[in-house]
Amino acid sequence: MRERLALRPKEPHGQSHFAFWAKKVVKQFSHFLAIVLWGAAVLCFGLEHFQPGEGMLNLGWAIVLIVSINGVFSFVQEFRAEKAARALKKILPLKARVVRSGTVAEVPVDDLVEGDVVLLREGDRVPADIRLVETDDLKVNNAVLTGESDVLLRTADASPAESIVDADNIVFSGTLILSGRGTGVVFAAGSRSRFGRVARLTTEITKGSTPLEKEIARASRTTTLIAACLAAVFFALGVAVKRPFLDNVLFAIGILVALIPEGLLPTVTLTLAAGSQRMARRHALVKELSSIETLGCTTVICVDKTGTITQNEMTVKEVWVPDNSEDARQRAYLVMGLANTVSPLWSEGGEMPGDPMEVALLRASSDYLKGSGDSPKAHLVDMLDFTPERKRLSVLYSPEGREGLFLATKGAPETVLPLGRLTAEEVRRVEKAVLEMSGRAMRVLALARRAVPPGEGREAALLEREMEFVGLVGLIDPIRPEVPEAVARCHTAGIRVMMITGDGAATARAIAAEAGLVPADGEPVTVLTGDIVDGMGSEELKNALRAKHVVFARMQPEHKLRVVTALQEKGEIVAMTGDGVNDAPALRKADIGIAMGLRGTDVARESADLVLLDDHFATIVNVIEEGRAVFANIRKFVTYILSSNIPELVPFLAHVLLRIPLPLSIIQIMAIDLGTDMLPALALGLEKPRPEMMNRPPRSRHEPLLTRGLLLRAYGFLGVIEAAAGMAGYFYVLHRGGWHWGQHLAQANVLYLQATTACLSAIVFAQVGNLFACRSAADSTFRIPLNNPAILWGLVWELGILALVACTGPGRALFRTGPLSLDVWLFLLMFPPALLLLDEIRKSYVRHAARSRGGVE
Repeated sequence: MRERLALRPKEPHGQSHFAFWAKKVVKQFSHFLAIVLWGAAVLCFGLEHFQPGEGMLNLGWAIVLIVSINGVFSFVQEFRAEKAARALKKILPLKARVVRSGTVAEVPVDDLVEGDVVLLREGDRVPADIRLVETDDLKVNNAVLTGESDVLLRTADASPAESIVDADNIVFSGTLILSGRGTGVVFAAGSRSRFGRVARLTTEITKGSTPLEKEIARASRTTTLIAACLAAVFFALGVAVKRPFLDNVLFAIGILVALIPEGLLPTVTLTLAAGSQRMARRHALVKELSSIETLGCTTVICVDKTGTITQNEMTVKEVWVPDNSEDARQRAYLVMGLANTVSPLWSEGGEMPGDPMEVALLRASSDYLKGSGDSPKAHLVDMLDFTPERKRLSVLYSPEGREGLFLATKGAPETVLPLGRLTAEEVRRVEKAVLEMSGRAMRVLALARRAVPPGEGREAALLEREMEFVGLVGLIDPIRPEVPEAVARCHTAGIRVMMITGDGAATARAIAAEAGLVPADGEPVTVLTGDIVDGMGSEELKNALRAKHVVFARMQPEHKLRVVTALQEKGEIVAMTGDGVNDAPALRKADIGIAMGLRGTDVARESADLVLLDDHFATIVNVIEEGRAVFANIRKFVTYILSSNIPELVPFLAHVLLRIPLPLSIIQIMAIDLGTDMLPALALGLEKPRPEMMNRPPRSRHEPLLTRGLLLRAYGFLGVIEAAAGMAGYFYVLHRGGWHWGQHLAQANVLYLQATTACLSAIVFAQVGNLFACRSAADSTFRIPLNNPAILWGLVWELGILALVACTGPGRALFRTGPLSLDVWLFLLMFPPALLLLDEIRKSYVRHAARSRGGVE
């Protein structure tokens, strides 16, 4: 039975493609806060019907616009997430050449079955998992699976391998044939292929809501519940004082509309968008806006070594020679340059393709020989290629200006040392040097040479014998210079960093120590290899991850998924880096998937939430700092927005209980919520990270956005001050105008319009002071650098909108305001400093209480 590769999430049975996407569109407009705002819009339209002329129609349409913009934006983000499946499908070829019934035919990849004989040639994408039966210099690149772009020779001969990915006689679906030809038999096609399993895992994994999404939903429920309760209380009060039933309903609805945070959704969206722009300036591309804040909760970073911790650039660190003489060292550097596939020492033939290790050896050889004044040329005669079995490369050459042939060899010490003329004591000495260099995270190669007598055969067994051992060369992929400091910042911030590498245990341990991930000595370090992880059950793996210092070695990308799952089951917020197709499931599963932008595959980038534009580990730490700042900023503007709810509520309470003309109309409340408050709230969302941001542990995933302290400060302190300011402005104007208690004022009365304008203006002026107060919950406003120009622009916006509403003809007509005299404006100007002063007193008490408890605010 043919197994086809399902690269997209399956649509429900009987559901059309249009209906599938239509449901996704509906989802963006039917979450809790959206439903609340839809309800608010309906109430506004209802109020316009029963009480026309109050501006409810404009408010209703404004709310509809807010929900629509956010819904469209969210759908676009979800649509982009589906591109991971499309990126997987683009990698696979459309057709394959197979031998059927004795003839060669091209068939669609979806029609391949196990047992098909497939022909491969240079430039092909492998269409299935294939066991090779015949090859001719076949070389492949497995980067699509592993993320590593090494050139791998594949043959029809089976040889022992640590995993099937390393098997010499296997090629995998989606990988690229670099050169040569081959014939093989399909043993896994479609969804049963290794690539197919990755595709299925990637599309089946669905992420839950981010912590921020959960907190916004919780905050929406909390504020809506508060609004509904207060609306019910006002309705009951109206009944108690025997107001008309319809008036009580309209007032309850007005209160409900006034207290629903219409500005929360757009402000959160704009704050996240601004955060993504700041991250882009720090070399990180955010694909999912809601994931920005999740970075601030990150407790564990699982990070690749190559190119992230290290520079992905091999460098010769040390050359060891037996007698430490200059002549011996020069011979070693000469062999490094000659036993090389990309050597300028050849006088003819030009450069040949090579890998980064070859280039590093060549660069070191050329620099040393030029510095010594001896830069010989040579003619390439023959080459014995490096293969996984031989683990060495030998080059037969003829020196320019000299007679005779010579052989230069480099390779793994265990394969080169047996070829040399060494005594047992000399072998022990060399092996000791190899162990010492390997323990310092070096990749060690042995170097040897031999003069080849005339007429000797060209077979490897004849050439590679009785060789002169000339030395060892140790190469490293240097640690990025900024990594140790970045790791230290993570530790200070309470974030664990676990390195995952394909290197051996000793090398992984040494590199982790050099990078500062684990102690250099003293404390025990748990090193988990892929084989060890494979042998562990779920609970056993979770117990192993409780160790203080953990390093992963000899890990295949598929192990990442198990590690992520185990960490999440322990309650960790996990950031995972990856660059290959096999990394896609783990990137999708992690709370934050981080793909490499420079060396990563398209699939990894499409599956991730964040793409590093420079592949630096330090960039991850920078964006975590930005993520923490985003959540702190959201709290700042939520405090600011909620503070104005109390002064919007108190006028209704006073109107019902004190039987005074309504001090603030609903249309004037709209002027605050969707007018004066919007840009200042956004300005608070643009605050830069504070220096102490990374000196605190990550925020708990269970810590709510609306804490008890935040609600008490917004509703019970700042809101009360603003309500007092609003009522003070209202009564100040009434008193100046000769109003007496119990006097009825028509809505068109000039004195009434001036009084409500004073109430509105007093609240806005108090919010000016609140804008600066909300920059911190505990630190003095006057000690915080004014390094956010948006604060000043928010101030200009706030006062500009107030001037438009209170001082222009169209503004007065729309919002029912009246002109205020100079002495009234001067009276209102005392409220910003008054609020700031009172909040400074509160902050001083908070800091003193924190110091008394020995805590840090």
